[in-house]
Amino acid sequence: MASTDLTGPWSDFDGHEQVVVAYDAASGMQAVIAVHSTALGPALGGVRMSLYADRPEPAAAARHDALRLSRAMTYKNALAGLDHGGGKGVIFADPANKSTAVLHAFGRLVSSLNGRYLTAGDVGMSVADMDIVGETCGWTTGRSPENGGVGDSGILTAVGVWQGMRAAAGQVWGTPELRGRRVGVVGAGKVGGRLIGHLIDEGATVYVVDPSAATLAGVLAKYPQVQVMESTAGLLTEDLDVLSPNAMGGFLTLELAATLQVPLICGGANNQLATPEVAGVLAARGVLYTPDFMVNCGGVIQVAEERTGCDLERARAKVMDVFTTTEKVLARAQREGRTPVAAAEAQAEDRIAGRN
Repeated sequence: MASTDLTGPWSDFDGHEQVVVAYDAASGMQAVIAVHSTALGPALGGVRMSLYADRPEPAAAARHDALRLSRAMTYKNALAGLDHGGGKGVIFADPANKSTAVLHAFGRLVSSLNGRYLTAGDVGMSVADMDIVGETCGWTTGRSPENGGVGDSGILTAVGVWQGMRAAAGQVWGTPELRGRRVGVVGAGKVGGRLIGHLIDEGATVYVVDPSAATLAGVLAKYPQVQVMESTAGLLTEDLDVLSPNAMGGFLTLELAATLQVPLICGGANNQLATPEVAGVLAARGVLYTPDFMVNCGGVIQVAEERTGCDLERARAKVMDVFTTTEKVLARAQREGRTPVAAAEAQAEDRIAGRN
């Protein structure tokens, strides 16, 4: 049963149907699974692995991530037209030193929920890792084709972000064409790296920043015309048309929102807004922010396909609909005087309530 009117240290749980905090003594696994909603169907969302070493209170940050991301997954799945609610898993561990025992233990934890939550890959988790989780859990997606999955979900995530960016460009400049636009990409991994390919193919000028020299070398090998920046601060000094955050969440802080000089923000990272207030600051300054949970749904559409037949062409066609969804949400935001985030949430809530 969903909680309501929670206060104090439990306020983060408000609206969630179930939150499981688990420790497996044999493997040392520490994990959180947050099930936000099953109104449209079983909760679906990835599991990430991180030590949150950059946060003041790492364990609290892990729990907070699971709660925020599961809520976003409810909206993401609803906007994507999926018959799934939202959930998220977090394994509190170093992804550089993961073990089969920990992955098996997490699979058993997911199995204990008897299908209320379907897991998939996320930050710190690979397709190979999801294959291992699947050895102890029948409710695993994001596996390799050899194990009945659809492989790397970053492929279609990048397609959705690209289509959302094109639709938003149509509102800002009157045309969805990205040719000649100057796009700054933060993070060139599984999603950002593929997004760069779509942007180059359209004729955009791309600037990129990423902490991994190997990742940047891979990008330049494919797209030598990309301009690599030494730092995010340096990237933000460029005269950009579009800023695309594709790394970890919390990138858009109140301080950055108050000074950012860019007409459009559209990226694949989850939880890009450090606090909910950032959406209002950006809107007040005339910066169009396309909600991440609206445009980065390609991955979840792809892994959901594993439950119905692994038809990637059908999944890609569904992801291309992000363009139309983005147009509708941005039009609603203008019509109702809301931020795009509020309009996207309202659109999702309408579907969950059966109003559209």
